[in-house]
Amino acid sequence: MRPTDFDLTSLRLFVTVCELGNIARAAEQEHMVSSALSKRIAQLERHTGSLLLERLRYGVRPTAAGETVLAYAKEMLSTAGRLESAMEAFSDGVRGQVRLLANASILAEALADDLVKFTQDPRHAHIRIDVEERLSPAVIQGVREGSAQVGIVWDKVNLQGLKHRPYRHDHLGAVVHKKHPLAKRRRISFVDTLNWEHVGLPASSTIQRQCEQTALAHGKRIRSRVVVAGYEASMRFAHAQQAICFVPGELFSPGPKTPNLVHIPLTDPWAQRQFVLCYRDESQLSAAALALIEHLESSSRTKDPSSKDPS
Repeated sequence: MRPTDFDLTSLRLFVTVCELGNIARAAEQEHMVSSALSKRIAQLERHTGSLLLERLRYGVRPTAAGETVLAYAKEMLSTAGRLESAMEAFSDGVRGQVRLLANASILAEALADDLVKFTQDPRHAHIRIDVEERLSPAVIQGVREGSAQVGIVWDKVNLQGLKHRPYRHDHLGAVVHKKHPLAKRRRISFVDTLNWEHVGLPASSTIQRQCEQTALAHGKRIRSRVVVAGYEASMRFAHAQQAICFVPGELFSPGPKTPNLVHIPLTDPWAQRQFVLCYRDESQLSAAALALIEHLESSSRTKDPSSKDPS
């Protein structure tokens, strides 16, 4: 079997069938007839010499061999997509492209300003940066899999297997309505907030995991009836329900819809968050990616706007 036997169209169709679990639905999604799609799958099975799909009464599922093909197919399609994107960049006159993944906190705090300064440098005039927001675990996964050259995350996440350099930092605090019993506190520990209802963040977020671990370590649980995906939404719920949410002081700015909120810095050591730039290995970085990393690291060593005391 030669590598040239695999065509990307057949692999893409195979992935679609596996994800939908049904050839007819996959054919409909791909705007083709079921017989044509089945023929593609049969050809793929001949090329691999293995049965890739198990036919069930109401659909299909990949066999053990199919699971292997599925994993490699996704990787090949991802690589092909990145190649296409890179070539589009060159056709636009861009001689370097960097894909950067970052969590919401750092995107909203300092990263945008740092990227503007990078792009304004004449030495970087031909470098394009693609930025995507993800939760920290997804940032790490993307860098490990190679779908992005650089990631920015809280250093509390598992960085095993990745290189990293320090970036900026911030300070988490509790945000409450000014009529809340805790509103007059100047500083507070996370445990002291557990007697009141919280506005939760997604279970996969690093902040939520840290909060749950801290509560568990003190034999307590977080009371939360609402889970939201971002800081702005969490502050609105805190304002409306007088629940507690947790927001970096660097992002706290009561708006017209949340005018009566106060920010109380947390005293817990983990509340002072250090962010890091992570990547697989310097030897695998393009010159453009390395230039970006060095610029961002240098920015964090100068005056860090995230270092002000929110109290």
